[in-house]
Amino acid sequence: MTSKRPSFTDQEALDFHSKPTAGKISMAPTKPMGTQRDLSLAYSPGVAVPVLAIAEDEDKAYDYTSKGNMVAVISNGTAILGLGDLGPMASKPVMEGKSVLFKRFADIDSIDIEVNTKDADDFIRTVRNIGDTWGGINLEDIGSPDCFIIESRLREELDIPVFHDDQHGTAIIAAAGLINACHITGRDLKDVKVAVSGAGAAGLSCAGLIRHLGVPAENILMCDSTGVVYEGRTERMDQFKSAFAVKTAKRTLTEAMEGADIFLGLSAKGAVTQDMVKAMAPNPIIFAMANPDPEITPEEIKAVRDDAIIATGRSDYPNQVNNVLGFPYIFRGALDVRARSINEEMKVAAAYALAELAREDVPDEVAAAYHGSRPTFGRDYIIPTPFDPRLISHVPPFVAQAAMDTGVARKPIPDMDAYRAQLKRRSDPAAAFLEGVQARCKEVQRRIVFAEGEEPSVVRAAYSFKNQGLGHPILIGREAQVEQTMEMMGVPAGSLEIINARLSDNNPVYTDMLYARLQREGYLKRDVQRLVNNDRNVFGSCMLKNGDADGMVTGVTRNYDVALKDAQMVLDPIPGQAVIGMSMVINRGKTVFIADTSVTELPGGPELANIAIEAARAVQSVGFVPRVAFLSYSTFGNPMGERGEKVREAVAILDKMDDIEFEYEGDMAADVALNPNHWMLYPFSRLSGPANVLVMPAIHAASISTKLLESMSRATVIGPMLLGLEKPVQIASLGATVGDIVNLATIAAYDVDDVHG
Repeated sequence: MTSKRPSFTDQEALDFHSKPTAGKISMAPTKPMGTQRDLSLAYSPGVAVPVLAIAEDEDKAYDYTSKGNMVAVISNGTAILGLGDLGPMASKPVMEGKSVLFKRFADIDSIDIEVNTKDADDFIRTVRNIGDTWGGINLEDIGSPDCFIIESRLREELDIPVFHDDQHGTAIIAAAGLINACHITGRDLKDVKVAVSGAGAAGLSCAGLIRHLGVPAENILMCDSTGVVYEGRTERMDQFKSAFAVKTAKRTLTEAMEGADIFLGLSAKGAVTQDMVKAMAPNPIIFAMANPDPEITPEEIKAVRDDAIIATGRSDYPNQVNNVLGFPYIFRGALDVRARSINEEMKVAAAYALAELAREDVPDEVAAAYHGSRPTFGRDYIIPTPFDPRLISHVPPFVAQAAMDTGVARKPIPDMDAYRAQLKRRSDPAAAFLEGVQARCKEVQRRIVFAEGEEPSVVRAAYSFKNQGLGHPILIGREAQVEQTMEMMGVPAGSLEIINARLSDNNPVYTDMLYARLQREGYLKRDVQRLVNNDRNVFGSCMLKNGDADGMVTGVTRNYDVALKDAQMVLDPIPGQAVIGMSMVINRGKTVFIADTSVTELPGGPELANIAIEAARAVQSVGFVPRVAFLSYSTFGNPMGERGEKVREAVAILDKMDDIEFEYEGDMAADVALNPNHWMLYPFSRLSGPANVLVMPAIHAASISTKLLESMSRATVIGPMLLGLEKPVQIASLGATVGDIVNLATIAAYDVDDVHG
């Protein structure tokens, strides 16, 4: 497998971190601040009440402040990623990124703290004095051996969880993979022989955790650049390595790997040779986790062993050991029981939770990332994927239970089933789905037409689409103009495929095909030839119709309805389905779909019914359980009006159909449809919860709603996504950003198999 790691220019990375607002995190109030009374409660004099309560009992801070859901990500910048000691301020983008991951994956608020000192005692003193501010502390990118000293001392001196992820995160995920790899190969952990390459923070932590899992200490051979860590060795030794010194005659990594069942690599590219792999035991378990390049590649391993189970730190190979599988959910469980620390038992519990999850059937969101197939537990699937939406409800309960069992929980959870249900409500399946969409696109590598290929934003989007490994972009345009735009945008010459419609060898084929379609609709052959030559949407649609491309994105330079008519001139609707536009709106962890946002201006009752059916089908196909609300200015007939009658007609049509398998209700006002307690006023409602598919009475209502949400609430709006055509076409809005175009191109690439395959 060749590398599919996303690439980007330095300027794109800087733009991402600086626009539209500098940085990646911000603070949002959780209480209303709209009236004088609100301000009086939030600050003086109302704030005095919780102040006095906390003064009497400091644990009340968990009840009256954000402490219980707040983690500090703290570094001094002495070991930033693979970049080394660049100082505390240089570490800030990384720490902000870690904070974003806490929020994205576990709904934990987080703030980054950069400490300007290299002195371990000074660092400890600083963090200790402010540590009680938060519910937990994640130490990050601190050089060895100070990282061990700092974590150990802070764990002793603070009464909250302190966790150095560089040490323990990799260890927990690797341990989960080892549990499953040993299960597959019929091994018992107490019998395995392990060679470890790399005696830094991660290597020592991995060795320590597998010892806790049951691997005998004498069966673990720790190796650094000097060789095996053995009893009596004095060169480049410290107290942390000494804890893994064993009696052995072996002195090199090569010798350590002879007959070994397991290899754990946390060192550097090229540290392992094929001869070393050949010398391992049958069915070897090889975790080559150095980043960005493993100690030995899976291709090199497979060339000499066909019985190996392989894991790496890379996303472009199976079995990725990714820390994001661990730290968000470990802290989630620890915070929810107000744990005093994260102990070994909690880490082991997390490892077993991850191992167990990998053995279960995967949901649709995960299957979407695997080229149309559903991964099953086995040699190429021993670790869950980071975008598995079940992680948040599966892993934290294991961690919380271990905290309760070991006595470090201040607030035990009385009902674990209710806790799991609460965790599920925190998850965001839309974000998980989008990650799955991208992962699948990277696998299938579809050919996507960018119809307006001379436009700067389209050129940049096509280049970004290619560099992210999402597929093969095709720009439609005149070569000289496209190449000039590429040069202006800094896109390397020759990096993108360009097709000139007028000069294409397929031009006669497309003309004949389209003329046969339009000749009885008033078109002469010369008219059709002119369309194929000059209209890039028509030409691109002909490419799709003829199988010369898989999907198309357009719309940047012309109105939506014009672009849609161009595509419909060539492409038919999917038999039995309506052509509609649907937008996905994601806001504060909640996702709703709005339809029709782009096709039918004033739908009647039958059209509204068809829109609901198509929207529910599409929503269900991406892993959601649709609950459809037909929106109106009225709720169940109050007040009555012409548009409301159309909505009520649509509901009546669905009532008469026998094959409707989704929940629907209407006519309903938006606030009623989205209120989880609406049944209290309307106990006859058929919706079991808040609606997640909103069928609008007209396009203007749909368009206004989505644009207001996007502009005023910072909601993320994806779409409108065009559904129902025989080939996937996505139409951007006039002046769409590069990111918007890439998203729609990605949806078009994904759509090829999932809707049209």
